[in-house]
Amino acid sequence: MLIKLRFLLLTLFLSLFCKAQTPQRRSQDSLNPTKTNHISEVVIQPSSRNTRLSEGNRIVPISGNKEFKTSLNLLDVLKKTPGVTVDQEGGIFIGGRVAPAIFVDGKPVVMTNQELQSYLRSLSPEMVELIEVNTNPSAKYDAEFKGIIDIRLKKNINLGWRGNYNGNIYVNKFNYKENSLNLSYNADKVIYHLQLGYNNGISTYRYNALQYLANTNIMRTDTYQEDEGSVYAVQTGADIKLNDENRVGINLRGNFRKNDRVRRGSLYTMDKSETYQVFNTESENPMDYSQDNYGMTLDYSFQHKGFKMNFLGNYLSVKNWQKDDFLNRDKASSTLLSYWKSDLFNKIDMYTGQVDISQKIGNADVEAGFKYSYSNTNNNNRYDTLSVNNQFRFDPERSNIFSYKEKIIAGYLAYRQKFGKLSMNAGIRFENTESISNAVISDSIVSRNYLEWLPSLSLNYNFNKSSELSLSYSRKITRPIFSQLNPFRFYYSPLNYWIGNPYLQPSFTSQIKAAYRYKNWITNLTVGREKDVMTRYPLYNPTTNVLEYLGTNLPYRDFAVLETSLPVKVTRWWNMTGQIAGYYNYEFRPYLENVFALNIYNYEIRLNQVFTLPKRYTVNLFANYESRTGNSLYIIKPRYTVDLSIQKAWFDNTLNTKIGYNNIFDSYEQHLEFRHKQIMDNRLTHWWDSSRFLLSVSYNFGSSKYKSQEIPRVEDESRAR
Repeated sequence: MLIKLRFLLLTLFLSLFCKAQTPQRRSQDSLNPTKTNHISEVVIQPSSRNTRLSEGNRIVPISGNKEFKTSLNLLDVLKKTPGVTVDQEGGIFIGGRVAPAIFVDGKPVVMTNQELQSYLRSLSPEMVELIEVNTNPSAKYDAEFKGIIDIRLKKNINLGWRGNYNGNIYVNKFNYKENSLNLSYNADKVIYHLQLGYNNGISTYRYNALQYLANTNIMRTDTYQEDEGSVYAVQTGADIKLNDENRVGINLRGNFRKNDRVRRGSLYTMDKSETYQVFNTESENPMDYSQDNYGMTLDYSFQHKGFKMNFLGNYLSVKNWQKDDFLNRDKASSTLLSYWKSDLFNKIDMYTGQVDISQKIGNADVEAGFKYSYSNTNNNNRYDTLSVNNQFRFDPERSNIFSYKEKIIAGYLAYRQKFGKLSMNAGIRFENTESISNAVISDSIVSRNYLEWLPSLSLNYNFNKSSELSLSYSRKITRPIFSQLNPFRFYYSPLNYWIGNPYLQPSFTSQIKAAYRYKNWITNLTVGREKDVMTRYPLYNPTTNVLEYLGTNLPYRDFAVLETSLPVKVTRWWNMTGQIAGYYNYEFRPYLENVFALNIYNYEIRLNQVFTLPKRYTVNLFANYESRTGNSLYIIKPRYTVDLSIQKAWFDNTLNTKIGYNNIFDSYEQHLEFRHKQIMDNRLTHWWDSSRFLLSVSYNFGSSKYKSQEIPRVEDESRAR
C-alpha cells in the first residue's frame, strides 16, 4: 500500500506540472501553429523573499513565504529552515547538534519535549509571522541556552472571538492522529484563551545489531517495538490590560499522557563459521507508562517612557509512572530463562521567578535581570526478580532510590549602543549553582556549589542595505539533565542497557561566530571549544556479553560549523533554496587504556523546491543528504531523505488542505559501526517509521484574528527529561 501511495503522489505531481505548462504552450501555438517551441534560456535570479540578519541572527519570514506554503505545520517548517535540523523523533537542533530553547514572541515556552512537538504541529505556517534563529545567545539569556529559536506569531487585535482547528493524520503501518482546537476572545481590556488537544495512535521502532563476540561467536540482536499512546492537553488563561503602562497575565495548563508499549526481541548466536547455533533466545518487554503534568505561570509587565520592567513566575509539577516486565525464553523450547519486573515512580517540582528591567539612555540601552530557580526530583525504581521457587524477590543490584535538588541564582548586566553603522551589545552574567544528589541504596551522595561568570560580546556592521557583517562571542554552561545523573538501569535488551552517572560535571563552551549577508545569501561560521564534554561510552564485558552505556566527561572537544544558504527564483512558478553545511569535530577521548583523538569532517546538503501551479495548487519537493560522520568511537554511515507535499486553500483561505509523503524511499535509518575492532566489533541500526503519508486540515473561524499569549517556559524544564 505504501509503495502505491508513493507512485500516486509522484503521478499527481507530474500531472499537475504538465497542466501548469499547458496554457502557455497553447497560447504560443495559437500565434504560430507551425512553430516548434524550445526553452532557449533559464534565468536564475535571487528570490524576493526578505531573509535578513538581526545582530547576527537569521530572520526567516514564514507567513506568505512560498517555500513553506506546503508545510503541514511549524515542525515541518523548521525541517526546511536553513541552519535547523529535525530528526526522526521530532528533536530540533541547530549549529550541528545543539538543542535550542524554543521561544514564542520573545519568551521561552513551558513545555516538555513531547508537548512542544505537539504544539509546533498545531501551528500552521500562516499563523507564524517569522522565526529568528540565534546560534550564539548573549549573556542576557540563561547560560544553558546555546541556541534559541524565537517564533513570532501573527498579531491582530480585532475585538471578538476567533477559533482554529488543526487536524493531522500520519499513515504508515499504523496511524497517528493529532487534533488541536484554539479559541480566544478579545474583550478589549481582557483577552481570554483556551487550547484543547488530543493525540493518539501507534508508532513503531526497530533496532538491529551485529556483534562479533570475544569468544569469536557471532550474535545478532533484533528488536521491534510498538508504542500506542494518547495525550490529552488543556491550556487556559487571561491577559489583562490594567492601563497603558501595566499588564498582567495568568496561565494554567495540564497535560496527561498514557503509553502502552510492546517490545519484542531476539538474541541469535552462531559460531564464527556461522554453521552451528550456540543459543537462540527471545524476549518480551511490555511497558505501561503514564505522565501527569501541571503548570502555572504569572506574568506582569510595566512600561513608562524609556523604562521597562517584567516579572515572570512559574511553577511546574511532573509525575511519571512506569511498569515494565522483562521475560526471556529459549526460542526452541519456550523455556523461561529469566523474568524480572520494574516499578518506577518519578516526581519533579520546579519553581522559578525572574525580574528584568531596561532603561533607554539616548541611543543606548542598559538592561539588568535577576533569576531564582529551584528544582526537586525524586525517583524510586524497584526491580523484582523471579527466583528458583517461582517467587518474585527484591533485586537490590538493579533497584535504587535517587533524589536530586538544585538551586540556581543568576543575574546579568547588558549594555547596547549604536555608533553610526556599527552596533555593539556587551554583557556579563553570573550563575551560582547548588546541588545535591543522593542515590540511597548505593549510599552515594554528591554535593556541589559553584559560581561561574559568563561574558558575551557582539558587533554588527551594516555596509549598506544589501550587506552586513556580525561578530559575536559567548561562554556557556551545560548542566547534566536529571536522566544523565540518575544511576538506574534503562534496558534496550536483556544484554544492553544504559546507566546515569551522578558524578557528571557540567560542561563549558566558548565560541566565536561570524555571520555575513549579501542580499538573501547568508553565510555563518562558528568555531569553539567545549570542556568537560558530557557523553556516553560503551563498556563490553567479554565474559557475560553484556554491553553497558555509561556517562562520563571528556576533557575537551574542538568544533567548527560553516553554513551557507541562497534562495533563488528560477522562473515565475519555480523557487528553490539550496543549503550547504560543513562540520568539523575533534574529540580528545580517553577510553579504557587508550586515548582516541580523531578529526571528523562531514557535510549536509539540502535542496527545497517549490512549484506554484494553476488553480492555487502548490507543490514542494524537499531533499536532504548527510555524508558519513561519527565521533572518536563510532562511524555513522551516509543517509538521505526525499519529501513530497501538495497544498491548496479553499473558501478565501479559511480552509487549508495539505497532503504529503515524508521519506518517500524509507532511506533515513541510522547505521553505526564501532571503529576500533580490537576492542569491540559492533554494528547497530536504528529505524523509525518516518516514511509516512500525511494529511492535514486547518480551518479558521470567528470574527477576530487575535493571537493569544503563550505560556512562558523556564530554562530548567528542558532538563526534566
